[in-house]
Amino acid sequence: MEPGDGATSSLVRQMGAVRALEQSLTSTSDTGVAERLAERLAGVDPLRQLDQADRCGIRFVVPGDPEWPPGLDQLDHVLAEESFGGTPPGLWVRGPMPLTEIATSVAVVGSRAASVYGVEMTRAICDHLALAGVPVVSGGALGIDFEAHDATLVSGGATAAILACGVDRVYPAANRRLLQHLAAEFAVVSEQPPGSAPTRPRFLARNRLIAAVTTGTVVVEAALRSGALNTAGWAEQMNRHVMCVPGPVTSYTSQGVNNFLREGRGTVVTRGAEVLELLGSAGEHLVDAPRGEERARDRLTPIERRVAEWVPVSEPAEVDSISRLCGLHIRTTEGALRRLESKGFVRLTDSGWRLAPDA
Repeated sequence: MEPGDGATSSLVRQMGAVRALEQSLTSTSDTGVAERLAERLAGVDPLRQLDQADRCGIRFVVPGDPEWPPGLDQLDHVLAEESFGGTPPGLWVRGPMPLTEIATSVAVVGSRAASVYGVEMTRAICDHLALAGVPVVSGGALGIDFEAHDATLVSGGATAAILACGVDRVYPAANRRLLQHLAAEFAVVSEQPPGSAPTRPRFLARNRLIAAVTTGTVVVEAALRSGALNTAGWAEQMNRHVMCVPGPVTSYTSQGVNNFLREGRGTVVTRGAEVLELLGSAGEHLVDAPRGEERARDRLTPIERRVAEWVPVSEPAEVDSISRLCGLHIRTTEGALRRLESKGFVRLTDSGWRLAPDA
């Protein structure tokens, strides 16, 4: 049993931490759970561990503390398919950034094998979020995670990493400078105690924390089997916004996110402004619908456009002929032609009306 264990979280919620521990140690079962727990506890000195953590600039935040992220409490009401889940008993935090600052944050996650397209999309979205003052949370991994943290920092924003190992460890080693900077200036967070190594179950357990502490999750690239989609699934269960950046249909790293959208899950986003619109209050951060480049004809009235369609290009036509072709009264047609002439769309010649050369 370790942080992230669903059964432990459930017992703590129902009985309180002290009674849950006592009951776990005294209960008997064929699986030897109590014996293994007692063996692990024998090698733990909580006061000494907290003192060591404090000397390393690491604090332990528990439910009820002022900086405890309230979104974590919702994990107790999520049905977990795996053996892990529930609200963690506490979080180890390294860095000066208070966890209250991530209450309005957005998670940006994706493939470790990020493509050029994925990198560009991640950086553009995180740049927009940073300039809007929205913190970005990710997992400190290679690929999309790294680009999310880095782009946010470059744009002067705040970002925190939630790890699957102890906050005193650097994983992956390639991100050493990034993680050390976050620990010094912002925050690295984990439910695993200092010294803990990353394991596959811990990565999956970590994903629920990323989804829970943020207001929504953006998935940039994800293969069919992806931890990013696991994070999106947790966010979905907690009724958080799940936003997906669609990728090329030929891209392996976008197959998972494209399929997620095909199943009717998540919302398509293509830029940071659309993320802000989804997460903002009603009427806040509204995005204008994208349109093609405006043309001169777009500024014509419906009747003017209708008449202009029937004005010939080469051989001029009389007003009555144009009126008959466009199905409008001759006086309406004449008025529209005069307005079109003043706007430079048509010309009146000795033989009738014709389109202007640049129209």
